[in-house]
Amino acid sequence: MTARYVLALDEGSTSARAVLVSLEGEIVAEARNPVVPTFPRPRWVELDPMALWETQRRSMQAAMAKVGATTDDLAAVGITTHRETCLVWDRRTGEPVHPALMWMSKQTDAIIDGWRLDGLDAEFRSRTGLFNDSFFSAAKLAWILDNVPGARVRAERGELAAGTVDTWLLWQLTGGRSHFTDHSEASRTALFSLDALDWDEKLAEACGIPLRLLPPALASDAHFGEMRPQDVGLPGTASVPIMAIMADQQAGMFGQACFESGSVKNTYGTAGVLTANTGSTPVVVDGLTASVGWTVAGTTAYELEGVVFHCGQTLQWMRERLGVLKPEEQIEEVASRVPDTGGVYVVPAFAGLCAPHWSRDSRASIVGLTLESGAEHVVRAGVEAMAYQTRDNVDVLCASGLAVPELKVDGGAARSDLLCQFQSDILGIPVRRPAELERTALGIAHLAGMGVGLWGQDDLATGWRLDRVFEPQMSEDRREALYAGWQDAVRTVTRQSMAEGSA
Repeated sequence: MTARYVLALDEGSTSARAVLVSLEGEIVAEARNPVVPTFPRPRWVELDPMALWETQRRSMQAAMAKVGATTDDLAAVGITTHRETCLVWDRRTGEPVHPALMWMSKQTDAIIDGWRLDGLDAEFRSRTGLFNDSFFSAAKLAWILDNVPGARVRAERGELAAGTVDTWLLWQLTGGRSHFTDHSEASRTALFSLDALDWDEKLAEACGIPLRLLPPALASDAHFGEMRPQDVGLPGTASVPIMAIMADQQAGMFGQACFESGSVKNTYGTAGVLTANTGSTPVVVDGLTASVGWTVAGTTAYELEGVVFHCGQTLQWMRERLGVLKPEEQIEEVASRVPDTGGVYVVPAFAGLCAPHWSRDSRASIVGLTLESGAEHVVRAGVEAMAYQTRDNVDVLCASGLAVPELKVDGGAARSDLLCQFQSDILGIPVRRPAELERTALGIAHLAGMGVGLWGQDDLATGWRLDRVFEPQMSEDRREALYAGWQDAVRTVTRQSMAEGSA
């Protein structure tokens, strides 16, 4: 039987998706199941590794059942995942030694402080392009080794394996035969040398993390192993090659065909992420992180990145926790009931502020409430916060000398015309929304298909179709006045954090 699909696994922070892409490059079936974190202590966020895998496996089964597919119908598999989350497991049994520590978890703060006192801040920045921060994987691995009885000794004996979520899924998909990651995922751990494209021995030693614990980091388009139907509970007789691994934001940039140096896109997902292709050389800019975009066909492209922790998740919080959105209400309809926020700003620092502020102890706040403020003003402020946070990072890019004449957008929240128009207004540049917003899944599927000769890279660029261009309509005076209000709101949050820290 001739293969008819490429299977893309897109494991995000809130859902595990499986997407089938046809040989024509179109999404023909998809399924998702929720990823459910646990909160064992305040500001600790963990995931059950076995539940994470089972969630992804069920999504695979459901997507394939929709079109009656078996593994015989699959040409290749690609994996893209949310980043920085990591875990450790037994190489022999595959049993995790502890729940996975999620990217937003702050249980590693004491380790970060210790490394700062040891003078490692500059080492992290110069060697990995990242920061000494609890956001990244290095301190999470150190925490597991330090807090799980016997874990450090077992790791040094080579009995344990570690990895980010992609490595864990690959291990499961191959029945424990493959322990790998790719350059893009590895570059978000704060243990990976951007120059050498390999694990940094000096940093790993300084952090107390045995190198034998870590997966070999391969090119994004490597052959990572074979998925056998009996290992994953899928119908069929054929094994399927796993031909691509890439971190989700990088896969989104690949899927947006941002192949040229200087091309920029923003994803509005659970988090919001601005990424800019910087070409064949790493570029370090204050406030932003430098990472590997991908290594494909023997060539590495680097990126600059600005992550804001809470984007679409802010609106989810408003619905599920704050209660200003009823279950049946649509966000855009509620936000559009008022012409503006009436001076209300939502600063969604639920896990601190990330790029470009890096004020990790800040707390979320709603600023500017009056007796006239209603739920619709708060909801609209939540939508606008996504655009303000994006401008924070775009301004840093521009100040570094990188021109941003337009912005490509994707992610679930980019379906909102209100958001896209306000983003264009507050930036003063056009915003280009593609017809298909699932660029992350399409990007990793396309890369996997390239590995088995289905497509070339240029096919992705020619297949990119525009849905709409949003042109700025706001006056410059109005734009700058609104943004000044946002900056004041952010300063309110960061000043409060500094005051609490000095108390």
